[in-house]
Amino acid sequence: MKNEQHCFSSSFREKVIEHLFVGELLKISWQRGHSLEISHPEVDNQGYDLILELNRTIRHLQLKASYSKGKTVRQKISLSLGKKSSGCVVWIYFDADSLALGPFMYFGGNAGCPLPDISHFKTAKHEKGDSSGYKADRPNIKVVNKGMFERHDSIVKLYDRLFYANNSRSQP
Repeated sequence: MKNEQHCFSSSFREKVIEHLFVGELLKISWQRGHSLEISHPEVDNQGYDLILELNRTIRHLQLKASYSKGKTVRQKISLSLGKKSSGCVVWIYFDADSLALGPFMYFGGNAGCPLPDISHFKTAKHEKGDSSGYKADRPNIKVVNKGMFERHDSIVKLYDRLFYANNSRSQP
């Protein structure tokens, strides 16, 4: 039943993972006496899922999720994310049974800095082929290998990476 649920309710699961993630970020913010602001884009066409703001640092964040025992070794990232002043990708691993989060993989620049240039990375292809089986290029989507991501074993370390890494503003 669990595997069926993951297959047939993947959009629901994706939202659950997002809400659990946001809740953890808000909890850290609360514990530190900060006010983390979180917004969602009205339209999903710029390569990000969330907008996070803390102490004048704004992060446009694309979320990815995989089973903790999954075999995914790459992610597709929109070139549009690189146009944001502090775009980044967080790849969340989760336990398939409990939905416990972690570890967290991070791809991006320091707080206040843009996403590293990915324009030279391999161009992604459409998942489904046309009537002849041809899978066309997706010129605005690039493939980034797992080795390009930084691993963070705790949400606290990821939080600090998002908002304080090599930033002139110090952590409390």
